[in-house]
Amino acid sequence: MERRQRGVSAGLLLLLYQISQVGLQNIPSVTLGVLILNIFLFLNPVRPLSEVCLSVDEALHRKNWQRLLLAPFHHADDWHLYYNMISMLWKGIMLERKLKSIWFAYIIAVFSLLIGIVYMVLEILLVIILDDPSYEMNCGVGFSGVLFALKVLNNHYNPGRVSSVLGLPISSKYACWVELVAIHLISPG
Repeated sequence: MERRQRGVSAGLLLLLYQISQVGLQNIPSVTLGVLILNIFLFLNPVRPLSEVCLSVDEALHRKNWQRLLLAPFHHADDWHLYYNMISMLWKGIMLERKLKSIWFAYIIAVFSLLIGIVYMVLEILLVIILDDPSYEMNCGVGFSGVLFALKVLNNHYNPGRVSSVLGLPISSKYACWVELVAIHLISPG
């Protein structure tokens, strides 16, 4: 995992601008807390990315379980942070108002932990199915998995909506899956 540059950068400045356009008073408390935590850890990481990223080798074999908690809240670079936090901003505003803050905080905490577990299970399955132990070494960081889970939850609570993915109108029920494929094609890895 490459080390990212620290400090203020274009992606971070754009994120702060977008937050200011929404207005702090219009962002529910848990959503704002998640944004602040992710920005803080981007500017002041707990450890280098290579020491917080989640992999089967590090978490399961070496028993470095803290990575399950650290990986979702660290980002590879400023654009990774920007895209994830803009997505969090909009999903958080919609879901936190619907579910209320305490329930939304619980969901964020559970999703943050479960996504890492699901990630490791999928990597183990790839090792078994493809007979390729290198998948145990894949190391990931970021909030994307939590955001994907929130998008599925948002679609459940707001059925019948239409989303635009790469300019194409798609039922929100399927948009999260199309978006996942599109993200992988645009930015593999």
